[in-house]
Amino acid sequence: MPDEPQPGPDDDFQEMLRKLLSGEGQIDPSQLAGAAGLPNDPAFVANLMSQLQRAAQSGGDGIDFTVTAERAAAIAREGEQPLDPATAQAALQAFQVAALWLDEVTTVAELTSTPSVYTREQWATATAPVWSQIAEPVASSIATALTEAIDQRAPEELKRMLGDVSKAMRGVGGALFAIQLGQVVGQLAKEVVSGGDVGVPLLDEQVAALVPQNVAEFAEGLDVPADEVRIYLAVRELAHARLFRSARWLRLHIISSITEYAKGVHIPFDRVEESLSGIDPTDQEQLRDALASGALIPPRTPEQDAALARLETMLALVEGWVDTVTAAATARLPRSGAIAEMVRRRRAAGGPAESAFATLVGLELRPRRLREAAAMWQRVTDELGAGERDALWAAFDLVPGSDDIDAPEALVARLRDPSQTPEDDAFDRALEDLLNDTTADRPHEDEDGGIEDSGDGPAAGPADGPGDGDPQDGPRH
Repeated sequence: MPDEPQPGPDDDFQEMLRKLLSGEGQIDPSQLAGAAGLPNDPAFVANLMSQLQRAAQSGGDGIDFTVTAERAAAIAREGEQPLDPATAQAALQAFQVAALWLDEVTTVAELTSTPSVYTREQWATATAPVWSQIAEPVASSIATALTEAIDQRAPEELKRMLGDVSKAMRGVGGALFAIQLGQVVGQLAKEVVSGGDVGVPLLDEQVAALVPQNVAEFAEGLDVPADEVRIYLAVRELAHARLFRSARWLRLHIISSITEYAKGVHIPFDRVEESLSGIDPTDQEQLRDALASGALIPPRTPEQDAALARLETMLALVEGWVDTVTAAATARLPRSGAIAEMVRRRRAAGGPAESAFATLVGLELRPRRLREAAAMWQRVTDELGAGERDALWAAFDLVPGSDDIDAPEALVARLRDPSQTPEDDAFDRALEDLLNDTTADRPHEDEDGGIEDSGDGPAAGPADGPGDGDPQDGPRH
């Protein structure tokens, strides 16, 4: 008698889905929690199962990101210390000093609301809605692709048993993505020092905040007094918040640019099928890696590359302006240079949570041209003053572009003479390059006013005439 066929991973996976979606309750909750990379906490797992079953039953086009905020807050609470009143008061005093110093170096108006101090949990709760808005297009695409993949693989009898499998799987896929996003936001809450630390406007445009516990941990790596670190970071945060309050269009522009980029992420179902093939659903490590590895995100399209370049330029302009203003405002701090360098290194390297977000959504939020943008803003400040510099944020059409970062001298010339056009700038640069050309193959006058031979070719003798040599050369002058 032939051996009975043994169930494979696909059969196990289908059985797990059937039990989950049909509400039999026989699926092991700790297995699913492990698959999502979550702790096997009974209360949390029970809540997770309730949310997933609710998502499976409701389905629909939308994704419920409530679990993102809940999971982010839970992770942020892990290892969090109670907010010490003295530390909180020191942070608020740092904001007061920062406001006075910023008034001396920028014309951007102060905030109308009082700056705050946040616990890690408060930061996670406050920023989760924006993270969800940014990630929603990718979550929808993954949920759709997962739906199509399962629908293609599931046997007809399983489809009949589950009923509307597409609707159910879309809800479950979106919920699992929302949980993973909560993991990222919660971990970020343990890394950031302020509301604007990531560079994206995650808080309301009127809000500036420090996270004292993270500020203290940041200061531990520096041989700098803690009060200097607090003031420096307060200046940065306040400058960031002031800019977004003053340039009312800026926050919507950046968030819209990110979501438009994310909408370009289209995940074919065969990519999901390829990623899930060969995975044993009882192996928690395999399932967790499949969910968080970023393997589902396809390579960027040329249109996405162009959109990403525009987004990175704007983020670099924002961060470069903040760096320039902060450097001027904190010049009286003895160790401001050391703090600034640590901020630059930290920002360039990013943290584990930022890497996780880039993997999850396929988008890195670190500006690549930050130093060049800061140099451009400094050039404008030196040549034209803070007022002219800050006025460039009044409208989108006035903000410098990538070409201006490359050639700040042309930007300064255009600001001095508004009638100057980009074509004029290009002509001026070409003329300047020609006049400054000192290469050996370019003829130049000798002391008597004649043309001195460069030595690279035969000299023109008396017998040479217009008809001698290449007819395209024409007469020599």
